[in-house]
Amino acid sequence: MDTGAHQLPQLFAQLGLPAGEADIRAFVAAHRLPAGAALPDAPFWKASQAAFLRQALACDAEWSEAADELAVLLSSR
Repeated sequence: MDTGAHQLPQLFAQLGLPAGEADIRAFVAAHRLPAGAALPDAPFWKASQAAFLRQALACDAEWSEAADELAVLLSSR
């Protein structure tokens, strides 16, 4: 079992998204987390991506730190 801390590139890869630095910047530039919405509830996720994020945040899993970082990036523009 992998218990290491995961960063944004690994989170993007896990979500099935391009995970390069430029890809992450482009995703953040193109998507906005609606005010008051939780990261998994954003309308741009596929059902499987939302379920993964929901589980990661609910279980305080090893992915939660990267998911929190993504939520901040998508909220602060």
